[in-house]
Amino acid sequence: MNEAENQDNPMAGLKVLIVEDEGAIALLMEDMLMELGCEIAGSAARVETAMEMIESCPIDLAILDLNIAGKSAYPLAEALAGRNIGFLFSTGYGGVGIKDDYQDRLVLQKPFTQRDLKAALLEFCKRRS
Repeated sequence: MNEAENQDNPMAGLKVLIVEDEGAIALLMEDMLMELGCEIAGSAARVETAMEMIESCPIDLAILDLNIAGKSAYPLAEALAGRNIGFLFSTGYGGVGIKDDYQDRLVLQKPFTQRDLKAALLEFCKRRS
């Protein structure tokens, strides 16, 4: 990506942590994110691994599956909020399954397309600027 494209793309260089327990979905998200100009900060399929990454990796945004191998993503959301790191939820339940404390967060409804992901990322960039 050249410098002019970088300036036109608010997602360029965005360091994204993917927290998703389905390997195929995580790989697909990585590909989509890289095509949109993002960098992959890491990918985790377990809450414990994700927590370690939150504490040690530079992250601009985390995409959290709401249910990670049978565990809730809310402890991760709390850790991210405490570090002032942005996040959005990725779930098949839609906004209905989100706790009241997080109703203001973006939700990426599964299944989603690259267009849906791009729209969510652009909205995230808009909100943080």
